[in-house]
Amino acid sequence: MSVPESVKKCVAILKSVETDSEKFAALFMVTKLVNSKDCTAAVKKILFEAIGTNFLKKLLLPQVVPVDCPPQVYKSVALSILSAFCGEPELASHPDMITHVPALLEIVSQADEDADDDMLIIVSEAYTCLQNIAQYPPGQKALLEQKAITKMCDIYSEKSFQTDQALNILVTLVGRFGPEAWDATDTAPFHAIIDKIALDFETDHTERKFQLCTILQALLMSCRRNIISETAKEESWPSSIHKALSDILGSKIGKNQRDPALKLASVMMDLLGAEWALLDKEKPKVCFLLLIHLASIEVRMQLEGKQLKAITANADLITSCFTILEISLAYITNDQLDLDQKEKQALYTVLKGAFAAIIGLLTAVSKMKEITDIKEKIFICAVVRVLAAWLAQETTAMRSQVYAILPYVLTVANDTFYAHRNRKLAEKAKANAKLLKNDEGTSSGEPVTHDPLSEVDLLRLLLPALCYLAVEEDARKILLQQKQEEILFECLSYHWTIVHYKKPPVPKSERLKVLKEQEKEEELEFHVSEAMKDSRTAMVSVCNVLMNITVLEAKLVEESPTFVALLKFIFNNLPELKQIPENLVLHGHLAVLGLLLLKQQATRVKKNDFSICRYIQATIRFLWDAYIIDESNDPTELVVAMSYKARWTELMELWFLGMQTMAGVLQVIPWLSQFALESGWAEEIIEILKKVKIGSLQPNVKSAFEDLLCHLVKADENVATVLKKRGALTVCRNHRMMELGKHLFGD
Repeated sequence: MSVPESVKKCVAILKSVETDSEKFAALFMVTKLVNSKDCTAAVKKILFEAIGTNFLKKLLLPQVVPVDCPPQVYKSVALSILSAFCGEPELASHPDMITHVPALLEIVSQADEDADDDMLIIVSEAYTCLQNIAQYPPGQKALLEQKAITKMCDIYSEKSFQTDQALNILVTLVGRFGPEAWDATDTAPFHAIIDKIALDFETDHTERKFQLCTILQALLMSCRRNIISETAKEESWPSSIHKALSDILGSKIGKNQRDPALKLASVMMDLLGAEWALLDKEKPKVCFLLLIHLASIEVRMQLEGKQLKAITANADLITSCFTILEISLAYITNDQLDLDQKEKQALYTVLKGAFAAIIGLLTAVSKMKEITDIKEKIFICAVVRVLAAWLAQETTAMRSQVYAILPYVLTVANDTFYAHRNRKLAEKAKANAKLLKNDEGTSSGEPVTHDPLSEVDLLRLLLPALCYLAVEEDARKILLQQKQEEILFECLSYHWTIVHYKKPPVPKSERLKVLKEQEKEEELEFHVSEAMKDSRTAMVSVCNVLMNITVLEAKLVEESPTFVALLKFIFNNLPELKQIPENLVLHGHLAVLGLLLLKQQATRVKKNDFSICRYIQATIRFLWDAYIIDESNDPTELVVAMSYKARWTELMELWFLGMQTMAGVLQVIPWLSQFALESGWAEEIIEILKKVKIGSLQPNVKSAFEDLLCHLVKADENVATVLKKRGALTVCRNHRMMELGKHLFGD
């Protein structure tokens, strides 16, 4: 690198001077001697280092100022120098530049709109320096450490001068650090800044409104989701943003205004749920339905007749529309919205149009060569994700087109399941290895390789749709051709490892550290708890899909090694499931799926298999505990037990199916009746029914108990003797159980 002589001369002068006054004078020589054409990045670095950081610090924070000199003159010179150099990436992240961050933050924090013009120029240059420094990791780290995020929030909330520069720095930093940028416990700074920006967003009717829209989107995307979604209800910003977006989307606007509005609406719905879109008390449905219509139309405009490369150029906007549709569909599916027939028809039409475009895109992509571009792969995952939400709700439209793309959709979903599972298992292994190595006093291992496809497990999201598809003959045929039952079994096994999580023991060397880091420990516990909750739901959905296949594909289930292994899995693991309220629905699903499989695979069951004994005991426990006599209110009434009542909508059909299947199992494996007898269940049923008031037993409950008792009597002659002793005759008379009477006492 050749350095011009003029630059060498300046550097020599700057380094040779002994006093600050001499260096100050030398600076003016630099401006005269160095030609701007010679100022390459390398030359600037040489000059910057020659000036020296200590000299610039003295100028920025002068202790003594001459009598006839305004105090801001030195600051002005320092900032002119810094702003001239920090435009270069290498200098913006130079350690000597970063040391000035505290002084720069102090200058902008003390800014006052009533200050004189010279001071306002100083503040403006300080912002220029901070914005350049904030572009690169070393500067971002320094700004975070110096609490720049809190300071920028305070500046915007309390001042009116150059606050948009503060916002820009804030957006840069939260874009870099995400949720880590915000305090884990104190949400006040976040809510304060969002309240202020949202109010400006609501009341501003200039082009700035749309800049604020983009800024709000960036800040909300960076927040600590769990804590903010819980605490936002008491804040004013959700309502302000709702009003402002309703105003924008209800007006005649162009693409440049509509796009940021849809993106912000998507972030709000993702953070606060579909309920946010219904905040208007007078016309709650207007904004909600408008968002669905606009998102659906945008999807069609972006997807129809375009190549994948052109489509992915607008991936941000399209995936925002997908989020709106996905959350809205989930809300509508749960029948939480009261729509009249006209609204339903309009909604169905616009959604069908959007999903026709989505299915059309997947049809085209499924015929292409394998996609290698990672952005395109991630976008296709987003397309499959939103389709899964539609298929979980809509089970009649465009069936032939859905069946045509189903193999491709399953392939994409399965790939993400494996990627997600592998990442989670690698992270778990690394965490365990770290604990072990810390105990031994060595460092932790290699970082886990990040696969972008591992972010979202699409198979997990597709499960509700697969429950419906497994019932349809054509779709089920495709599922079995793809060997989806094998992957579902892997999925069930994986989620079991999460549900059946056992906290690893803390090594001695770590115990004190764990006590000190209680907050982090609680956060980890929360994440583990949420993961267990999600995996329970996933296992229940997998059970539902497999139940449908088991009932409708009896021959396959009887012979398939996968279903044989599945039954063994249930035998071994159901008895190990913790008996806690959160596991009750899962317990029921595993128990009943096991009964259905047991019925089909009766010829394979061996009497000396101990695992079947423990499984049957756990299954009897689920069926037994559902109904009790209500001792506290009416000791003659049979009611659903309190522990079951809260989840009875999910358990009722399952319980009746379980009772019916248990009766069917007794037909093909009669020796299982011994468990019903030895456990005391058969006797308990008679004891309970004796107490029940005549005429008060619900017909379907009566049939379930009677059918089971009849099959028990047929399976084992000892049962009749036990039931008679307990007062079965009274039960048969009181509740008109004719069939049971015939089996016990003849005609």
